Amino acid sequence: MPETSAADLLAFLALFTAATLGGALNAVAGGGTFITLPTLIFTGVPPVFANTTSTMALWPGSLSSVLAYRREIGQLRHLGTLAVPSIVGGLAGAVLLVRTPEDTFVALVPWLLLGATLLFTYGSRLTRRLRDTFKMGSPEGVRGVLVVGALQVVIALYGGYFGGGIGILMLASFVLMGMENIHEMNALKTILASCINGVALLTFVVTGKVLWLQAGVMVVGGITGGYLGAHYAQRLPGTRVRQFVTAVASTMTLYFFVRNYVLT
Repeated sequence: MPETSAADLLAFLALFTAATLGGALNAVAGGGTFITLPTLIFTGVPPVFANTTSTMALWPGSLSSVLAYRREIGQLRHLGTLAVPSIVGGLAGAVLLVRTPEDTFVALVPWLLLGATLLFTYGSRLTRRLRDTFKMGSPEGVRGVLVVGALQVVIALYGGYFGGGIGILMLASFVLMGMENIHEMNALKTILASCINGVALLTFVVTGKVLWLQAGVMVVGGITGGYLGAHYAQRLPGTRVRQFVTAVASTMTLYFFVRNYVLT
């Protein structure tokens, strides 16, 4: 059937291109999910599988970012405090996703995209405002550890379920913890996000929620884009990149709202 083969080839080309662009965006400014998730859905992948396969596609790129911070790992004061809540929350969110009926997740997609878009667009302002408002020291004692750990569990739960915007949420929580060094914050955010997505991805693999053919094509694209994005990051104006991601995210959010509530 030549028509089917041609359609499959075009779909795989679209997935590879989306993953390449998504990996590059993640390396520069974040927001790769806004490209990969809708593309998977557009090519006929059911939304829950699209979400899990998108996680698979972009995770290797985030893992390579962790390697870039390998020297800082031993110096991160809060890594031990936040790693366990990240794993627990990420696992719980992933289990919740695989148990969510397809129709329910379809109804949630536009709202999840909307929330992630708002976080991406306005999250840096929120973080700056929190940094200016709260001049807290590092959490001390059992109470401080419990508060910070509980907040990270909630963020990780959302991350394991959907994931868009968890970087902004973690940066905001780090500000509340009294962290001020942006390089330390970015390193901690990257490592914890990889923990969250890693345990979620393991859950998706064990439960058979990853479409391996599509994932394989997208992993290659994601790694390619991540390398190119990191290599050329200094040549790209960050503001323009974020504006592009915001425009794409807003368009995708509007599309899924129209598809769910106007065209049905």
